[in-house]
Amino acid sequence: MTKKEKVNFVINTLYKLYPEIPVPLDHKDPYTLLIAVLLSAQSTDVRVNKITPLLFERADNPYDMVKLSVEEIRDIIKPVGLSPMKSKGIHGLSEILIEKHDGKVPKSFEALEALPAVGHKTASVVMSQAFGVPAFPVDTHIHRLMYRWNLSNGKNVVQTEKDAKRLFPKELWNELHLQIIWYGREYSPARGWDLEKDIITKTIGRKSVINEYYKQKKS
Repeated sequence: MTKKEKVNFVINTLYKLYPEIPVPLDHKDPYTLLIAVLLSAQSTDVRVNKITPLLFERADNPYDMVKLSVEEIRDIIKPVGLSPMKSKGIHGLSEILIEKHDGKVPKSFEALEALPAVGHKTASVVMSQAFGVPAFPVDTHIHRLMYRWNLSNGKNVVQTEKDAKRLFPKELWNELHLQIIWYGREYSPARGWDLEKDIITKTIGRKSVINEYYKQKKS
C-alpha cells in the first residue's frame, strides 16, 4: 500500500467504527471544557469525569471559581493528580479570563496558550471541540498509534502532530483525532493489546512493531 492508500484505509476504517463520535470529557461550554482538559493532564478521562461534577457544582464559570481559594479547588480535584499545580492554574486562568476576556474563553491559540497551566495540546482540544477550529491535539493514544501505523517516527508529540496534519485532510482533523483516541482505547491499547482485533495495525502496521508483538507472544 502507498502512504496515501494507508491514510485512506485509516480514515475509512475509523468512520465505519465511529460514525458518531462522543467527546471523552463531559462539559457544557468552552469554560467547563477548558477546565476538564486541564485536569486530564496525566490522568484519565474517566477519573476527570467523576471529579468535574463536584467542582462545577461549586463553580462552573470563572466568576464563581475565583471566589474559591486555591486550597478549596485543590481539595476537590485531588484525586486527578498534580492538584497543587492544577488548582493554581484553574484559579489563575479564571482571574485572567475575567480581567482580559470578559469572563469568556478566548478563541485563539495564542490567547489560550498564554493562560496559566494551558499548553498547546489543551489549547488545541478547546479550539477543536469548543469552537470547531481545525486542530489535531496529540495525546498518548494518537502518539502511540501514529508510530504503530508507521505514519510518524514516534520521536515526540510535536513531530507526530506535524505528520498527522500533513497526512490527513484538514476538514477531518477534529473528528479524526477523537476517532483515533477511541480506537486506541478499544483496539490498540498500550497494555493488554491484541493485534488480532487491531485491524488497522495488522493491515498497515510498522513491521518492527508487529514482529516485536509476535516475539513477545511466543516468550
